[in-house]
Amino acid sequence: MYGNRRRHWNEECGVVGIAAVDSAAELASLALHALQHRGQESAGITVADGHRLTTHKMMGLVADVFDEETTRGLTGNYAIGHVRYSTSGSSHILNAQPLQVASHRGTVSLAHNGNLVNAHELRRRMELEGSIFATTSDTEVIQHLLARNRAATCEDALLEILPEVKGAYSLVVLTREKLIAVRDPHGFRPLCLGRYRDSYVVASESCAFDIIGAQYLRDVEPGEMVVLGDGELVSRRLPGKAPEKRCVFEHVYFSRPDSTVFGRNVETARRRSGEILGREAPAEADLVCAVPDSSNTAALGYARATGLPFELALIRNHYVGRTFISPAQKVRDMSVRIKFNPVAEVLAGKRVVVVDDSIVRGTTMRKLVKLIKGAGATEVHLRIASPPVTNPCYYGIDTPVRNELIASSHTVDEIATYLRVDSLAYLSLPGLLEAADEGDKYCEACFTGNYPVSFAEEAGKDVFDNHAAGVEIPVQQLPPEKDPT
Repeated sequence: MYGNRRRHWNEECGVVGIAAVDSAAELASLALHALQHRGQESAGITVADGHRLTTHKMMGLVADVFDEETTRGLTGNYAIGHVRYSTSGSSHILNAQPLQVASHRGTVSLAHNGNLVNAHELRRRMELEGSIFATTSDTEVIQHLLARNRAATCEDALLEILPEVKGAYSLVVLTREKLIAVRDPHGFRPLCLGRYRDSYVVASESCAFDIIGAQYLRDVEPGEMVVLGDGELVSRRLPGKAPEKRCVFEHVYFSRPDSTVFGRNVETARRRSGEILGREAPAEADLVCAVPDSSNTAALGYARATGLPFELALIRNHYVGRTFISPAQKVRDMSVRIKFNPVAEVLAGKRVVVVDDSIVRGTTMRKLVKLIKGAGATEVHLRIASPPVTNPCYYGIDTPVRNELIASSHTVDEIATYLRVDSLAYLSLPGLLEAADEGDKYCEACFTGNYPVSFAEEAGKDVFDNHAAGVEIPVQQLPPEKDPT
């Protein structure tokens, strides 16, 4: 497990697709570099040359999996790619994507961003009928449904089987001669459509287009399937309609600020959330700083709204990988010190507003506050650019179970006491939805518990590697306030 892995929620994965372009694997590899923040445990690419599909995938970062020699060896003018973040205990090469299988309709490769909340039911049914599964990924359920379907084409089969699956999915599917991209009817997870020369590309975020020189055109719409051929695009619709419910945390934390997601620039949404937070919860202080990097833009917005100067008071180490801390090192905040270092010259004798995007368990923030005060800050006022997170996400985000979310069982005042801050305030839900724009089209279940797609309790059992519904556990008490050093 990586150090501080659960300080924030973790995006499950990112996908990319390249249609009818020479050296497609090289472009896919570059695009995956831009999407690396969406998954750091494995990376994979499948290419098609009109005759066969070839997949290369390994555990590790994109730069480790796809060196120049490997990428050039993947010949073909169609490609799909995937970066993955798994939940604890299911990080295994068998679950790395894309998943390539052979069936009566030929070889098909598939990469998935999201989570199917009824995957356990579908898998159980197919196992009883004789199906054999090779992975613990809910993505394989789609492959089995696709192989069992008798429709003439892959896209016709997808239109028939996808109404059977419930939850979140942004899919890229590759056959020998075409690329198919499809987004679930609620549009939980993002999927962008772009233009590269005379061809089309798709990706989880538009920053993947920037790195290869492609132009962002629009989002793949909720419930839309696009079939991409040689300079051609055919748009089809899944049967039925559903209310649009985009994941609002894409704007809060997951997406890169230079991306366009859900048709809105992420940087603009984050800066606006900071401005609204400054309007809702100003503080008497000397400066504003961010918990880098995802909170930088919100902190700039907060500083602008309040008139306080923005300072780089925390420096982040970007080269933290797998970390081992000996039990003999009895410094409880060592894991935080490895990742963050306060700038004492900026903080000493100052009243500081610290802006972060969210609080999950609170344990890391408690240690960070201790570091900031240890560097000489006289007051720490914590401002969070999202509402209190009280419920897990079941639509493709790796989240702690509900009893581990500090806001699920404690008031803002109780959390402030535990964190040892002089004040604590969260952005209101109306404020967040105002910042994101078109607020009625966002999923807010992690703040309200109002889930757009119902799920069965059994989905929380550790059958699949993506998080699904968790079984309710008695709420634990906060850790003791005093550090036993």
